[in-house]
Amino acid sequence: MKNNDILIRLRYALDIKNRDMVEIFKLGGIEVTEQEVLKILKKSKESDHNEAEFDGDIEQNEEDIIPCNNIMLESFLNGLIVFNRGRKDPKPGEPERPVLTIKDSGSVNNVLLKKLKVALSLTSEDMLDILKEAGVTITKGELSAVFRKEGHKNYKECGDRYARNFLKGLAMKYRN
Repeated sequence: MKNNDILIRLRYALDIKNRDMVEIFKLGGIEVTEQEVLKILKKSKESDHNEAEFDGDIEQNEEDIIPCNNIMLESFLNGLIVFNRGRKDPKPGEPERPVLTIKDSGSVNNVLLKKLKVALSLTSEDMLDILKEAGVTITKGELSAVFRKEGHKNYKECGDRYARNFLKGLAMKYRN
């Protein structure tokens, strides 16, 4: 799943307004305008949206789309945490901003789930319920493996299916 698609689905699921998207990006350390947000949120021809539940522009010219890279996505997720929970005062010796943890496209979904768990103050049980609402049943151990640090012996890469269904479950929970 592309990062732009993740943002589109997340915006829909949490019903985030354009001006709030700008503010969340700013809290994450990236300055964007509302016009740029609209270009980030446009669906591309290659987009893997085939569900009618997501609203947005019909396919646009590729040059009208701003691709969302891993740094932009993680900055947005960090900004979402600050937007929902408030800014945390750094301890002495701790960096002002969180260290970016998305290393490659394989770790995007794991970081997405971790940061959404923090931003929305979800417990593991809440996350399992959200996945179950979307029709996916996994064990607490499988979920725990997704939250492990990359390189840990029990670390498991989160596939697009789980991330997509988690965002679908979020939409069902927050929009109904």
